[in-house]
Amino acid sequence: MVEALESRNVPTHVAFIMDGNGRWAKKRGLPRHLGHRAACERLNALLRHCKAVGIKAASFFAFSTENWNRPQEEIDHLMEYLRLFFERNIDELIQDGTRVLVSGELGRLPEATRDICLESVEKTKDNHDFTFNVCLNYGGRDEIVKAAASFAADCLKGLANPEELNEGSFRKYLFAPDLPDVDLLVRTSGEERISNFLLYELAYAEFVFTPVYWPDFDERELDRCLDTYSKRNRRFGGLGNG
Repeated sequence: MVEALESRNVPTHVAFIMDGNGRWAKKRGLPRHLGHRAACERLNALLRHCKAVGIKAASFFAFSTENWNRPQEEIDHLMEYLRLFFERNIDELIQDGTRVLVSGELGRLPEATRDICLESVEKTKDNHDFTFNVCLNYGGRDEIVKAAASFAADCLKGLANPEELNEGSFRKYLFAPDLPDVDLLVRTSGEERISNFLLYELAYAEFVFTPVYWPDFDERELDRCLDTYSKRNRRFGGLGNG
C-alpha cells in the first residue's frame, strides 16, 4: 500500500484523536487502563508508517484538559505509560531524525512524565526529518486564550503592535508555531467531533472518522484514511479542481 500512496496526494501534517481505548479494553473484559497501554504500544508502528509514506508531521491527542475529570487511577496509569513510551523509544526517535514536540501545559503532570517529555524535546530539537507532536494536557480553546494573553503581554511591553496583528504573527504564540496547519484529522472509534483539539490549526483540514478503536488502528487502517484524503478536492475557499 505504501507504493500505491507514493503517487497520490499525501498530507504534510496529520492529526490523530486516539479514541476508543477504554471501550477496546471493556470489550475484552480488561480494565480501562490496559486500553491506554495498548494505545501507547500502537504509536511506534504508526510513526514509522507516517514517515514511510511521506508525512512530515503527526500530532496525537494524548490527554486533554478535560481528561482530569477521569478516575485518578486511570490518569496515573496513562501518565506512566506515556513516561515508559518515551523512556523506551527516545534513542530510536533521536537516531531516525524525529523531532519531539509537546503541546500543552505540562506543569500539572507527574514529575517523572513531565521530565521525560522535556528531555525528549531537548534531545531531538535539532532533528528535521519528521515531527512527532504530543498534545498533552492540551485544549484548543486553552491554547488560543494563552496565545492571546501572550500577545497582549508583548503589547504591554512594547514588543508587539495590535494594529500589525495577523494570522501569521499570531501563530508564533501557539504551542507549536512552526508546524503547518493540519491537512488531515483522523478520529477513531466512530465518534464524529473534534473535542476541542487544535481548533486554530484545523481551519481547512479534511476529516476522516473511522469506527476502529485506536488500539486496533494499524498501518492498513491509516492507509485507508490516506486513500480517502487523496480523493478529496481541497478548495480552501476557492473553486478547486472540480
